[in-house]
Amino acid sequence: MDLNTAVAAAAAIAGLCTGVIAMLAFRWSEREQARPTRSSLHTEAVLPPGVDTVLSVLRSSAVVLDEEDSVVKASSAAYALGLVRGGRLAVEPMLAMARQTRRDGEIRQVELDLPRRSGRGEALAVSARVAPLGSRLVLLLVEDLTEARRIEAVRRDFVANVSHELKTPTGALSLLSEAVMDACDDPEAVHRFAGRMQIEATRLTNLVQELIDLSRVQNDDPLEDAEPVRVDELVAEAIDRCRHAASTKHITMAAGGIDGLTVWGHRGQLAAALGNLVENAVNYSPARTRVGIAARQVPAPGGDLIEIAVTDQGIGISERDRDRVFERFYRVDPARSRATGGTGLGLAIVKHVAASHGGEVGVWSAEGQGSTFTLRLPEAAKPRTGGGRAISGALIEPSGVDEDAGDPGYEHASHPGGPAMTRASVVEPVAPHRPETER
Repeated sequence: MDLNTAVAAAAAIAGLCTGVIAMLAFRWSEREQARPTRSSLHTEAVLPPGVDTVLSVLRSSAVVLDEEDSVVKASSAAYALGLVRGGRLAVEPMLAMARQTRRDGEIRQVELDLPRRSGRGEALAVSARVAPLGSRLVLLLVEDLTEARRIEAVRRDFVANVSHELKTPTGALSLLSEAVMDACDDPEAVHRFAGRMQIEATRLTNLVQELIDLSRVQNDDPLEDAEPVRVDELVAEAIDRCRHAASTKHITMAAGGIDGLTVWGHRGQLAAALGNLVENAVNYSPARTRVGIAARQVPAPGGDLIEIAVTDQGIGISERDRDRVFERFYRVDPARSRATGGTGLGLAIVKHVAASHGGEVGVWSAEGQGSTFTLRLPEAAKPRTGGGRAISGALIEPSGVDEDAGDPGYEHASHPGGPAMTRASVVEPVAPHRPETER
């Protein structure tokens, strides 16, 4: 009896111990499940309240790193710039700066040049700023400065070019005035120097006027005063503007296909643009040649366009110069430009007039065969609103479209939403010139 009692007591004690152990194991398991794991530290819960919302509306690319340099959060712009790859920060200088900030808590900022993800094109200029976020996280904000740098470079080059262009005629006027004073007793010399002074003064006046014209076409909206404009009137005005220069060189100017066509836009700007193309052709054509002006209607997805082509029989433009012919102050032949009094702004004005009217201007040229400048503008029956497409504020990697891949001899400067131009859209050359950015 005592033995049975002892066995029962032992069994009860063993069962009680088993139950206690099972209960303790269950409680320990629940506690382990409730404890935050290492992987859970990379969820949104680790971010301070409201930070995620603030980062989502910032224009800058935002990246949040934890103590192991893993990416906790990153904006879509950061992925588009190639800052984050495989859950890690891919830019080593930024990563090193983040580690230093984590150690000492200081805010740091640096400007870097990053290669594009496509591997083509100029590097991206960015400004990176790193700051601590709480006790364990680091916030990286990256601002894309590429466009701002480009605009600053354009402004700096423009100021330098304008200063140089103004210095040349003003310096010549100063020297010629001194020569007139020294030759006051020689009427023939005074007459000769006075003629040179008049040429330089005219050159200076033309430069200032074209700077004003360029500023106006860049800043004004021509479609506010848009009206139907007959192409034959524009062509007649352009020919009349260049008639004296053409007759001096025995150049024949011929026009065809212009009757019954009407474009939509600002009459004064359109006349100036076409006049610049015709004057450019006359100035850079050899004597006793022809300059042709032709027009036609061409279909386009957004409405029919009127295509006006100015052709020549010159020596053509090299491929290297075609890439830059619409730049401000760029000249294919600086020596000839000085002889003709050109300012280097003519084709730049044409490009801006075409873009502001919802059209485009292009050039086809082959060395030894001549050149064709083509201006495409909206037809008056279907006016366009201009302004181009809306651009998303999100940062995306450029697609790298290869424009004009079908014809290495063709370049164009167009309105962002305008149609692409092809070699078939221009007429065959009938008269010469070596065009450059002249009037």
